Amino acid sequence: MTKELQLSLKEGDDAPQFTANTNGGNQVSLADFKGKHVILYFYPKDNTPGCTVEACAFRDHCEQFGRKDAVVLGVSIDPVKSHDKFVDKFNLPFLLLADEDQKIVQAYGVWGEKTFMGRTFMGTNRVTFLIGPDGKIRKIWPKVKPAEHVAEVLAAL
Repeated sequence: MTKELQLSLKEGDDAPQFTANTNGGNQVSLADFKGKHVILYFYPKDNTPGCTVEACAFRDHCEQFGRKDAVVLGVSIDPVKSHDKFVDKFNLPFLLLADEDQKIVQAYGVWGEKTFMGRTFMGTNRVTFLIGPDGKIRKIWPKVKPAEHVAEVLAAL
């Protein structure tokens, strides 16, 4: 169970800029997607049950996001090599950003204390940001249920 996350960013704020390595050995910046909607979803770890459900749901609706001029970007602190395996295993058609230095999770305020099976630790909270073509945060989902989340994002677009 995760403690209540207090996000410092609000809807209407400028989305923090970033540059990150991605699966496939590329590098992207948020600025590369100016003029498009960006679904920036943060998740705890590659190849874990909830994260796999969420990634596969985005995969299964990628065409619909494309028709709405939106790109999906997944972010975790896993290394590129882990992302490559996750993408290959589940045939994910979108980029996964490797935030190994935790700069993106810190900038978006999704890094925090978590509790699981009685153990408290620091980690990435499952949060999604919808960033508009103008670079402003349009919507934030601070509590994501992996199986239902994609429908919420599509509805917001």
